[in-house]
Amino acid sequence: MKKMSLSVAAIIAMGLGSASAADLGKVYTKAPPLVETVSPWDIAFGAAIMSDYVFRGVTQSNHNPSVTAYFEPRYNVNKDLQLYVGSSFESISFSNRAAAEVDIYGGVRPTFGPVAFDFGVWGYLYPGGKCADNVLTGGIPGGGVCPVDTNTVFLANGNVMKKDVSFYEVYGKVNYTFNDYFTMGGNVFYSPNFLNTGADGTYASVTAKVTAPGALFGTSGIGAYVSGEFGRQWLGTSDTFYGVTAGNGFPASATINYADYNTWNVGLGFTYKVFTLDLRYSDTDMSKGDCNAFTSDFTASQPGNATAINTGGIGSKWCGATFIAKLSADVTLGALK
Repeated sequence: MKKMSLSVAAIIAMGLGSASAADLGKVYTKAPPLVETVSPWDIAFGAAIMSDYVFRGVTQSNHNPSVTAYFEPRYNVNKDLQLYVGSSFESISFSNRAAAEVDIYGGVRPTFGPVAFDFGVWGYLYPGGKCADNVLTGGIPGGGVCPVDTNTVFLANGNVMKKDVSFYEVYGKVNYTFNDYFTMGGNVFYSPNFLNTGADGTYASVTAKVTAPGALFGTSGIGAYVSGEFGRQWLGTSDTFYGVTAGNGFPASATINYADYNTWNVGLGFTYKVFTLDLRYSDTDMSKGDCNAFTSDFTASQPGNATAINTGGIGSKWCGATFIAKLSADVTLGALK
């Protein structure tokens, strides 16, 4: 009986031993790691207020304050390739009474190590352009009725501007990051019909930025940088709408061969969390007379600035030196999660 009991006990023990071994095997087998799925989609957005809206050295807001905002959905194909579309808004003050610039753009941003590229198309829309309002020029009343056709606005100083000056550009950008503190870049933009003048336009520039070390301001979280840009705007010949009449010894011209010009800016910026305060000086080498011919400045009133493309000699301050203070906030949806 004892032998039988021992045999049964041995069998049970062997069975328990086998089961325990199997259970222990399950316990010590590592479960597959949990993989957190990161969405490739993101959205960047922001807004700013600035003392002057300057575009390539030329004020777009008559040297008055301007507000802006943007919204940019992005899709990251992988860590080195991003697709994007976007829209932005800027308040402006144009001679055709347009009060807003609405931008629609999209492109692709490939990155190869320290080299980042950006290729795309940018559309500039200026809704709200209309004819002169209560302006009497050359005996032709404005009063909301265009003197020549529905695309014309005549100004009291003799300048003229189309009702619709919308246009688009294709562009390519490159930026090289040398280290955490220094980057350089280059940009090229091309439009077959710049500001709907009939003239083609090409803009090229080089940029540089030096970022202060993070420890410069201790643990305050405040960052700082110095940046600058030097560019050149090449402009072609306008259509007949902007032709020059004879005067002051200058011959008449059916079109205007706009003057090319250089522009530059340099500034100091401070960052804190999502905020940036940028203080910048901007200037060009365009003469006041050529500036007036190019911009159709409705405030132009300085005589004695006649050039080959501005026989009337009225000069504009829209292309001269200016100081810009800009406070902006920028964030991405991913950063808010």
